[in-house]
Amino acid sequence: MSATPPSTFHLTTSRYPWAIHDCPFSKASNRPAAFYRRRLRQYSSEDAPPNEPPTLPKRPQFRDYFVTHLPSSSLHPDPRGPTSPFHKLPRSESVPHTGETSHSPTSFQNLVNRETTVVRIPLRSAKHHFGAVTARGTRPANEDTYQAGVIDIPAFAKRPPASLTIKRDSSSSVRESRAADTASGDPQIFYFGIFDGHGGSECSAFLRDYLHEYIQNAAANFEIKSSLRPNQQSMTGGEACASLPLMQEGNRRRIGDLEKSLVSNWRRLVGGYFKRFKPPHFAYYGTDPEDAASVDRVSIEEVMEYAFLRADLDFVKAQAAKRDDDLALAEKPLNEDEILHSPSLTRSPKIGGRSRFKGGSTGSIAMISPPSPTPFWHPAGPSSLLVAHVGDTKVLLCSTATGEAIPLTANHHPSSPIEAGRLRRYAATFVTDSFGEERMSGLANTRAFGDVQSKRIGVSAEPEVNRIEMGPAEFSFLVMMSDGISGTLLDQEVVDIIKEAKTPEQGARDVVSFATEVTKEGDNATCLVIRLGGWERRLEGGVGSLGSKESREWRRQDATDPRRSRT
Repeated sequence: MSATPPSTFHLTTSRYPWAIHDCPFSKASNRPAAFYRRRLRQYSSEDAPPNEPPTLPKRPQFRDYFVTHLPSSSLHPDPRGPTSPFHKLPRSESVPHTGETSHSPTSFQNLVNRETTVVRIPLRSAKHHFGAVTARGTRPANEDTYQAGVIDIPAFAKRPPASLTIKRDSSSSVRESRAADTASGDPQIFYFGIFDGHGGSECSAFLRDYLHEYIQNAAANFEIKSSLRPNQQSMTGGEACASLPLMQEGNRRRIGDLEKSLVSNWRRLVGGYFKRFKPPHFAYYGTDPEDAASVDRVSIEEVMEYAFLRADLDFVKAQAAKRDDDLALAEKPLNEDEILHSPSLTRSPKIGGRSRFKGGSTGSIAMISPPSPTPFWHPAGPSSLLVAHVGDTKVLLCSTATGEAIPLTANHHPSSPIEAGRLRRYAATFVTDSFGEERMSGLANTRAFGDVQSKRIGVSAEPEVNRIEMGPAEFSFLVMMSDGISGTLLDQEVVDIIKEAKTPEQGARDVVSFATEVTKEGDNATCLVIRLGGWERRLEGGVGSLGSKESREWRRQDATDPRRSRT
């Protein structure tokens, strides 16, 4: 077999042995395993011929650091020195001293004209911009994972007004830090993800390592163009269509072929719920192919939905192709397929481990796209926030003006009317457990990655995508957390705890510490805090952090009471 680097991870089932035993799909339909063996062989031949492995354009690697331009420090003068003495400056280049700065007129002018320096800042260690803390709790293992970095896709931010752009260009802001542009010329797009695994960490680790690559490959295959290009302004529809998705240029004919192939693969491999499956953001339904090809427009929401469903399809396909509880495979060493102890050169990528993984993972990702090189955490810089959500992980925003917590996601549970209506005709076993929570076939989440045995009844990875246009300093920070925190603390309590912290890293640590201290379940707890433009004013809105201070103190005292939960 030819070696396939796991960076692409667009797998074909022809790379796996086709002896399927104890297939989860055969249990659901009482069909023999040979039927599914033939189906997977047909699926492999139609998806990608064995003689022609799929080739994808080479994409840059995912970077966990961001690049910024910083001016030279005044503590370390320019070694080249001034071109002429300060006292011989022409009168036209002199700056009057107004008393607004501690620098003298000559030193201030020299500082502005000095060249900037390109600096790489690791995002995970930049505690003043980003903080991430995870805790195992009382569980045997920590199944939560997270990711943070800079993703390489075209910008999806709205172009700023011309008046604001002219004003910004005319002002000299060289002393401020400015983020670097990507290779395509767009400002950097920041990517943050949190994934909560159940039944093991195989699925959540797969999403942590490869979901961003699926997004990059989907944007490349769709041939989507930047929203900041001059000819993109007419495609936004102006202010009258502000509620509609921002449409960008793309290859509509190729997009339609990819979407139809993806939906067809779901129908053939899984069936059940996916026989009448119509993703809400896929645009090829109900349109004339000729008209769709003539109007090459695509939204970033459509790209995200395709990437999520494609990643879930590859994971489910890999699990269905494995032998379940094979004793011969269990006796083999884990590194048997490695070439010279190099995992990147394995003959067959093993998604989810060597044996079939029956668990899954929920997840939420947030991408921030600024329209200019000004970083999204700058108080004067607007930006666009895109949140894609599956399951019960939670994403919050803190309003700078009011100090209130603004939830951006809703839990995909059977108790949700939307989810109950979507699955009522497929999942006939809606039950209520002893805690008063509704469950569907024993599952608490109606949307998740993986969970191969529940795919036929509708447990899919269809993301709920929300887009928020963030004005300058409109929000103080962004919070992403797993259900080990959101199931224990109120949204306002989480926001108020972070307000009292000096850095986002300290805020994430305080939230995890407080949640593990007062919890009664001891679930895995993970919290991500991202600084936004209004961070310095986080205590000004409303009553600051005093709104829930009394209740938090009472909960802490109750948790430390030795008489608590005495049986």
